[in-house]
Amino acid sequence: MRIMVIGASRGLGRALVEGLAPSHELIGISRSRPADLATDIQWIEADMSDPLRAVDAIEAQSPQRLDAIIYNLGIWETRAFEDDYSFLQDDDAQILEMVSVNIGATLLLLKRLLPRLLGGAKPQLILTGSTSALPQSGRPEVTFGASKFALKGIAETLREGFRDQRLAVTCLQLGYLNTQDGLQTPVEQAAQNGEGQLIPLHDVVALVRTLLNLSDASYVRELVLPAIADERF
Repeated sequence: MRIMVIGASRGLGRALVEGLAPSHELIGISRSRPADLATDIQWIEADMSDPLRAVDAIEAQSPQRLDAIIYNLGIWETRAFEDDYSFLQDDDAQILEMVSVNIGATLLLLKRLLPRLLGGAKPQLILTGSTSALPQSGRPEVTFGASKFALKGIAETLREGFRDQRLAVTCLQLGYLNTQDGLQTPVEQAAQNGEGQLIPLHDVVALVRTLLNLSDASYVRELVLPAIADERF
């Protein structure tokens, strides 16, 4: 399969590239290509904080046909997930940037790329959301949470708008990830770090592999993946 991973340079995005590349043709997108990336894949450098310029560059350099898109891009507040976070202290310019990157850029890029995805035997779109988009999340980060609720809305409406073209849209609502341990760390060790409060990247990669391997007769609409000791879920 020819798969594009948006937001691919570090953390989960990088794990997806490294975990999927041996079996698929990958196109990675990020602000810059990681210098230590061992996998030899096509890379498109684009800064989504400048959405119009970024989508132009990605559209110009992308293959004409794609089998799957994994959209794994999102930014959050400076003090997000800290005990002293306060919406009233958020910087105005940062709020607008988050809306632009997390929502505006997402819409623009998917609008440009969907024609290259549709028409295939099994077009798939996987959106990396967050448990912050769920009613019981218990999180106070207003702009980040709002943007993840918006991502769920994007998934719902795209699914309905392109159902007759059999577009499979999955929204992954992920809890707290262990981004310190890459795939080179044994999954047993990565699972121990965080004492049950963090999800190994290996688990998300395994789930994405499963989604990609489904037949064209079914899809996963939404998947919620919290850590085992996350008391919110």
